[in-house]
Amino acid sequence: MRLLHVIRTLNPDFGGPTDSVRMFAAAHQRAGNQVEVATLDDPAADFSRIPGGEVHAFGPTKPNYHYEPRLEKWLRENVQRFDGVIVNGIWQYHALAARRAVAGKRPYVVFSHGMLDPYFRTRYPLKHLKKLFYWTLFEHQNLNRAEAVCFTSEEEKRIAGEGFPFRHFKGVVIPYGTIGPPAPPEADPAKQREAFIAAFPALRGKPYLLYLSRIHPKKGCDLLIEAFARTAPPEMQLVLAGPDEVGLRPELDALAARLNVTNRVHWTGTIRGDLKWGAFYGAEAFILPSHQENFGIAVADALACGVIPLISDKVNIAPDIASDGAGIMEPDTLEGTTRLIERFLAMTHDERDAMRARGLDCYQTRYALRNSVQEVYKALGLAPR
Repeated sequence: MRLLHVIRTLNPDFGGPTDSVRMFAAAHQRAGNQVEVATLDDPAADFSRIPGGEVHAFGPTKPNYHYEPRLEKWLRENVQRFDGVIVNGIWQYHALAARRAVAGKRPYVVFSHGMLDPYFRTRYPLKHLKKLFYWTLFEHQNLNRAEAVCFTSEEEKRIAGEGFPFRHFKGVVIPYGTIGPPAPPEADPAKQREAFIAAFPALRGKPYLLYLSRIHPKKGCDLLIEAFARTAPPEMQLVLAGPDEVGLRPELDALAARLNVTNRVHWTGTIRGDLKWGAFYGAEAFILPSHQENFGIAVADALACGVIPLISDKVNIAPDIASDGAGIMEPDTLEGTTRLIERFLAMTHDERDAMRARGLDCYQTRYALRNSVQEVYKALGLAPR
């Protein structure tokens, strides 16, 4: 089949949706399909490309709505080349352009990527009013006319769109997960661990907890630093990996200084490839005390590497992981984050090994991306050729 992904940006600093498109493209290609991507990025940007597929970039555009009529024109002219279209994200022009150009001509589905979570309504009430207006005019049609709106967990599907009228879309659950780390001989975990430590030598010989996600208020980084200061033994380090897209680090640095853990908190910025996998393989555990997470690709990455995830109950896949005995779940509070670390530290060596083994099974059963490819075909109403 020939499939088209439409997304506002492939810039990896924007987190899960961009990673999702890259991984889904790879998974579809492995299944024998041809994949193209349409974006509103600058075509000269380094990230405006995917291996084995063509990227059509129509930017750069202005912030916020990212209006660029060339995208809709191209979609209208090329829609017949594709068997199905996958729209990633909502609230911006690319989703409207896709609906206008594709609906009634080819099947399309929409991945909301957590953007219908009621968390945003309570956290940003004024922005919600703006979204409510836009929803009434456009967005409900973008979703209602799709073959399906795809959610990455039952919890995300359950709560999606609370507070918005005209919700008549068909929701399906496709837990997209991750491809996981490269398999040998392409990759060697020991060499990847060494690559990470060589890049951040202050960690050599020291155990560490790994946080790998955007540095953002919704992720609970402040809770993590305070809980770490309360509970972690003196030799334990905390690695905070990810882009600081809203300038939160100075505030978090000040918090670490007040708690006397500055020398134990390590900032890596965005890490990818061998550095990313080396960070996972070298970690004692992965921790994400997020206030809202529709899926959490890094959680699936941790499971794929045999690393125990310590996650809040606001990570929508956390209940499944906890029920599988593959990780530890607590509320997204300071007390809950503290208990995540305390419960992990209290585990014996054998208990940790058993949980890591269950985590690998959980990844293979629930979150290996190859399992989701067939579900995308079904959502589009297509039978694989």
